[in-house]
Amino acid sequence: MADNKPWLGNYPGGIPANINPDSHNTLVDLIDENLKRWKDLPAYSNFGVEIKYKEVDKMSEAFGAYLQSRGLEPGDKIALMMPNLLQYPIALIGALRAGLIVVNTNPLYTPREMRHQFTDSGAKAIVIAANFASNLEKIIGDTQIKTTIVTSVGEMLGFFKGSMVDFVVKNVKRGVPKFNLPNTVNFKEALKQGKKFTVKRPAGAPDDTILLQYTGGTTGVAKGAMLTNRNLISNMHQIYATMKPFLEEGKEVALAPLPMYHIFSFTVNCLAMMTMGALNVLVTNPRDLSSITKEFQRYDVSLMTGVNTLFNALQNDPEFQKLDFSKLKASVGGGMAVQKPVAEKWQQLTGCFLAEGYGMTEASPVVTCNPIDGSGRLGTIGMPVPSTDVRIADEEGKVLGVGEVGEIQVKGPQVMKGYYNRAEATAKVIKDGWLSTGDIGMMSEDGFFQIVDRKKDMILVSGFNVFPNEIEEVIAGHPKVMEVAAIGIPHEKSGEVVKVFVVKKDKSLTQEEIISHCKANLTGYKVPKALEFRDELPKTNVGKILRRALRDEAKES
Repeated sequence: MADNKPWLGNYPGGIPANINPDSHNTLVDLIDENLKRWKDLPAYSNFGVEIKYKEVDKMSEAFGAYLQSRGLEPGDKIALMMPNLLQYPIALIGALRAGLIVVNTNPLYTPREMRHQFTDSGAKAIVIAANFASNLEKIIGDTQIKTTIVTSVGEMLGFFKGSMVDFVVKNVKRGVPKFNLPNTVNFKEALKQGKKFTVKRPAGAPDDTILLQYTGGTTGVAKGAMLTNRNLISNMHQIYATMKPFLEEGKEVALAPLPMYHIFSFTVNCLAMMTMGALNVLVTNPRDLSSITKEFQRYDVSLMTGVNTLFNALQNDPEFQKLDFSKLKASVGGGMAVQKPVAEKWQQLTGCFLAEGYGMTEASPVVTCNPIDGSGRLGTIGMPVPSTDVRIADEEGKVLGVGEVGEIQVKGPQVMKGYYNRAEATAKVIKDGWLSTGDIGMMSEDGFFQIVDRKKDMILVSGFNVFPNEIEEVIAGHPKVMEVAAIGIPHEKSGEVVKVFVVKKDKSLTQEEIISHCKANLTGYKVPKALEFRDELPKTNVGKILRRALRDEAKES
């Protein structure tokens, strides 16, 4: 609440109440400072190949110069469409140095989704992994894209390792469908050409949009959140302020299994970790759990980010369970609710507290976080990061008190400028500087916030609000359950009833066991009236369970 901030000054470990969002004119200024400060340390690693901060500095300078040599001008948009590869931070920083606006793009998008994002943003250039170029071929004629840089997974890994990785991806996994895109150049060639030129850096201003980060489009059309220099500088400082008391600068190894085109990993891993001089270990395919296990064996991982589904999958993986976690200082969960049973099992296995944070694309993204040293509170999203106000409001916009449930609203320097070319949509979510998140939550007396659920996912049973998160957390606590999702389905008497989809951990699990478990832990109207066992649940590429897809299925059946 704006006029009552019990958390300020009380955050454990001496985390400051405020940061300076105006410390640097542009994000590039802050990036430059960190690339030079940590120049001799390794910055990013992929498949065991490392590049130092000074190499990122040099290569991104060449890449920015190449983009300008192709006629791209400050304010033009460039799409980055690849998994976690060494190419990503180089392309990102190079594009920003050239004054371009970056459009992060999910590589798993269908041609239809690509067409929407590229035409909506007006992208004129793209860096794309060859694995996804066949989809680009289908729609590039409908876009303004004139500069296409195609890269392979192994292109920056050196001749022998790179050739081997590319051979496996192309010929063994059949991961590169044939494509025909005219006038393309590969990433290394772009760097080579760029060395002939000098990047001309535009002055830039704090409120310039530098990133178009599209929301998932779970309702309606995906919209581009306009994130500015000031937004991203602020969130980098806010994340740094919450990490610094508990970590050692220049000595941390941060595992990045989530894709950097997603706002969580983009800001926390790709950007904020450089303020700590950390080594970011990039995992290209987090669905291959063995690749995460290999990185733990290769490095003394001290910090890891992830989502609930990933932490859950890892702690149930026999090979991962055998690892030495003695160097792991911090685990941070975001992107979706961290279930209490998952967090408890993670701590039992690793000895490391799983600190849940909260954010959204429209807030760059971090809004709140639990202290990463373990002094936080399980089942909460922690406290607001420095220089951030959070309050709870009802449907009419009235600010609610401690312990009352309502919509979470946020105000801070990390809140977006608005949605690109969508003034009406912007006005609906930002009023008087307060961002309405669409999440339902509450605040405790000591300033810890708790999320109840997404507004749009709420189930209405006979006039009672039922929140899927609560149902899912109870069922996830059953020892025979691997994963669960809850939705509301129509019912002629009560309006809606709860239906759950369950993935078994133990094949002997029965419907009766789950219902009995629910009856012992939930009031009557919250107990599922329908249950379906599944081999897997639909997920986004980041690992969020797609309740929307399950609701759509239920409507069609």
